[in-house]
Amino acid sequence: MTSTPDLVTLTGEYTIDPAHTTIGFTARHAMVTNVKGKFLDFSGTLHLDGTDPAKSTAILDVTMDSIDTGSADRDGHLKSSDFFKTDEFPKMTFRSTEAESLGGDDYRITGDLTILGTTRPISIDLEFNGAAKDPFGNERVGFEGKAEIKRSEWGLTWNAALETGGVLVSDKIKLNFDISAIKQA
Repeated sequence: MTSTPDLVTLTGEYTIDPAHTTIGFTARHAMVTNVKGKFLDFSGTLHLDGTDPAKSTAILDVTMDSIDTGSADRDGHLKSSDFFKTDEFPKMTFRSTEAESLGGDDYRITGDLTILGTTRPISIDLEFNGAAKDPFGNERVGFEGKAEIKRSEWGLTWNAALETGGVLVSDKIKLNFDISAIKQA
């Protein structure tokens, strides 16, 4: 059962639970369909400040070799020098720089996203899904978030022209986050 406690009681340090969290993305493919993927290996922490949400922070480290789009060939191409160059740049990182309450259960966290050694700011809109104590006694919080980026701004420019016009892979990438985090004792 999920309950929404007073935010002050949620203040503390949290570790993202990878078994119950999804770090995903969607890209338009061949101008006609969406390809979805996710990363299977990542770690992160949250500091939540229920008294002053602006003091909340987030850190996320993603292992780029863990990309999974459901196609081994496509995953191999994404790991190659055409895209993520995972041999040279094994991690993607996010470090928050600002947090703000948008009212109700809505928040925005802004920070630095580093891909291929390039760091640029992004803002992620988050919805607080609630807090609960799980059957194992862990205090959990949940957030759902989304953002859009242009991959070219991080040097991800590989593409192929289509005979019918357009390109194989969209520049705009939709990021989505379903986050479950456990409060540290």
